[in-house]
Amino acid sequence: MSVAFGVEAKQFVVVIDPGHGGKDYGAVGAVTNEKTINLNVAKKFGEKIRKSYGEDEVKIVYTRDKDVFIALNDRAKIANDAKGDLFISIHVNSIDKRNKRRATIAGTEVYTCGLHRTESNLEVAKRENAVMYLEEDYSQKYQGFDPTSPESYIAFELNQSKHLDRSIEFATLAKDYLTTTAKRVDKGVKQAGFWVLWSTSMPSVLVELDFISNPTSEKFMASAAGVEKMAQSFYKAFDDYYVAVNGGQRRAQQADKADAGKNNPAGRTDANVKPAKASGSDACADDMAEAPAAVEYRVQVLANDRSLSLKSKLFKGEKVSEYYDKGMYKYTVGHFKTQAEAEKSMRRLRAKFPQAFVIKMENGVRVN
Repeated sequence: MSVAFGVEAKQFVVVIDPGHGGKDYGAVGAVTNEKTINLNVAKKFGEKIRKSYGEDEVKIVYTRDKDVFIALNDRAKIANDAKGDLFISIHVNSIDKRNKRRATIAGTEVYTCGLHRTESNLEVAKRENAVMYLEEDYSQKYQGFDPTSPESYIAFELNQSKHLDRSIEFATLAKDYLTTTAKRVDKGVKQAGFWVLWSTSMPSVLVELDFISNPTSEKFMASAAGVEKMAQSFYKAFDDYYVAVNGGQRRAQQADKADAGKNNPAGRTDANVKPAKASGSDACADDMAEAPAAVEYRVQVLANDRSLSLKSKLFKGEKVSEYYDKGMYKYTVGHFKTQAEAEKSMRRLRAKFPQAFVIKMENGVRVN
């Protein structure tokens, strides 16, 4: 068991779900297929967690660790029976052969469970849920749910709502690292009605790594180097998430501090935060305190592997501060005395940054 603040802490359980498998190939490309890519990335990701944390601190549960078919409801049952703290379903995207963009469309999409906001989100959910058709008794097993019927998705908004903030937090981290570490095109954090997310009782995300219908993307995902970069992206996202939800504690922290100099070529430290500059209008002034406090709350809106101008259009008119953490430059809005004040600002900011979430800082260092 790990120890946080002198108290024995619960072993963290991460459930890694490589989509498809066995008779279900998923999306098929010219040289490989989705089930193979998913499994390769999932196992490499799990290895990285195990090497860094050890099984006494983080338990890794795979819904499958070989090429076998696992039904959607069985994947959710595995996660729920394990009392998972985080569920990550790994997939590969594709589009119809008749689509003119088939060979050029590219990018990472990360989904949390909810009501699909666009037709394209619905189509992705339909495709992933259609694996039900490979099960003989699917209609009875899934209580009449029809993967092709928009009406069947109405209830999906509700079940994951209590986990939505944490789901979005991990989804954002995964998307950020896949677009910086693995250099995938950023297609955003989205919501749609995925059965496997709806059925899990924990923070849950489904990641579409890239489009196998794009020859360049397929080549990357099929390569050992591509698998390594995508697995490393997941590991970095998990590492940040774990620290955020577990009191800023992990056994590797001392090693992280020792490595801080070589991992930070710019010579910055976590306390080396840029002061907020006027990158937007005065309409945002109510989100800012006079100066950062020793303990404060902020709303994180973006992370990048390179430092950005605080006047960048990426910040959409907001006044931001920068801090450096685990090889990434991270950008926040506001310096709040209470978490409630930060959460109020977060709700406003999510209109611009759907992935925004609240963090706690102490003397410029992020803690839980």
